[in-house]
Amino acid sequence: MSEIAAVFLGIIQGLTEFLPISSSGHLVAFQHLMGFSEPEILLDISLHLGTLTAVIIYFRRDLSEMTSAVRKKDFKSDHTSLLFRIIVGSIPTAVIGLVFMTPLERLFSSVHFVGFMLITTGLIIGATRLIPSGYGSRKTFGVLYALAIGTVQGLAIIPGISRSGATIACALFLGLDRELAGRFSFLLSIPAIIGALVLQFDMEAVSRVGLSALVTGFFTSALVGFFALNILMGMVKKGHLSYFAPYCWAAGLALIVFT
Repeated sequence: MSEIAAVFLGIIQGLTEFLPISSSGHLVAFQHLMGFSEPEILLDISLHLGTLTAVIIYFRRDLSEMTSAVRKKDFKSDHTSLLFRIIVGSIPTAVIGLVFMTPLERLFSSVHFVGFMLITTGLIIGATRLIPSGYGSRKTFGVLYALAIGTVQGLAIIPGISRSGATIACALFLGLDRELAGRFSFLLSIPAIIGALVLQFDMEAVSRVGLSALVTGFFTSALVGFFALNILMGMVKKGHLSYFAPYCWAAGLALIVFT
């Protein structure tokens, strides 16, 4: 793969990982259009690692506070509580990923299926428009809420289902404050992406894709992703998540009709 192709896919990943329009769905579609008979899972992971870096930089204060609270053994702090819920929410994500990883990977070769799932993503985020303005006021949440959001994150491994869109929508439906819904969604993505990187790393794929392409894609997705994350968090706080639904419907329909 050329560095130009990696830059292009890095831009797509950086934008679509955080904007609720499914990064996996877009990567499948564009790799298909670029002539790859089978999507390169390692390249996808490299691009996701770039956007993971963007999350770590954006939420560095939360991560620092959680680390400090654990070091001080301050188990009553809000950040310790948040860390515990991230751990709890990661459990169903890990179980779903481990049990269904192999069959779900086969779906990455079906562009038509991705189209239907993009339409489903549009329905999910579009439904957030129906949430009453005063409904989302929870500043804290319990273990069951963390398990529910973590389960949704695990199901979002299906290509075409937006991880950010599905988890933020789930949190909003549960009544979480908009800012907290966005924060928890992206903080919860950190162990999920690290776990996927560990499980799917393949040295043979490095030589097949090319190390320079992997590095180029990583830095591109990290840079573009950081700016996209800023945009999405602003829109979530304003209650504008549903604005992306028409795009998901149009993109999904286009994949079904034209591929």
